[in-house]
Amino acid sequence: MINILIVEDEQPISNLIRVNLTESGYCCDITDDGMQAADMIEQNRYDLILLDIMLPKVNGYELMEYIAPTGTPVIFITAKNDVADRVKGLHLGADDYIIKPFEIVELLARVEAVLRRYNKGENKISIGDVEIDTQSRCVKKGGRQVDLTMKEYELLLLFIRNKNIALFRETIFERVWQSDYLGDTRTVDLHVQRLRKKLGWEKMIVAVYKVGYRLEY
Repeated sequence: MINILIVEDEQPISNLIRVNLTESGYCCDITDDGMQAADMIEQNRYDLILLDIMLPKVNGYELMEYIAPTGTPVIFITAKNDVADRVKGLHLGADDYIIKPFEIVELLARVEAVLRRYNKGENKISIGDVEIDTQSRCVKKGGRQVDLTMKEYELLLLFIRNKNIALFRETIFERVWQSDYLGDTRTVDLHVQRLRKKLGWEKMIVAVYKVGYRLEY
């Protein structure tokens, strides 16, 4: 299992991150103190660290200098949005930088991207009787292979990695089609309908009024 350390001194934010990462299949530790974070990093092995900058005792920049020699990937999560702050964090060795407030779906996407970069993502994902091999891009339901198009496959991964989260249609389109959403809902709706039918998930992928869709599990 992928182990992630969340270093964040705002408890509502750290709890929100922990809940959503846990639901996505990650194992999380939390601390709100930079000094304690250094101790935890020394005593445990983490696949990724989510790091705030404004921390008591030891700030995120100072902690980054301690983390860098370990080779552990880091994503800064902070309210400091000046270009100079972002550049400083990246120069210190951070892999990404996300500014508060943020959409949880964006955070999950960035976490997945950094883990893939380090070849630390999960190779197999299961939900109910559906199994996904992310290396071969093979999907099986009840042991039988399900033929999905490339976009249906990407849509499935998006739903699974954000299960129980209502996703706006524009978010779905931008994540799966990698382009700006221009307001046409038919493309998203058609692919959702086809995915539901192929997996028998008519009751699991539910429409959310004036929002989009949510995978309930």
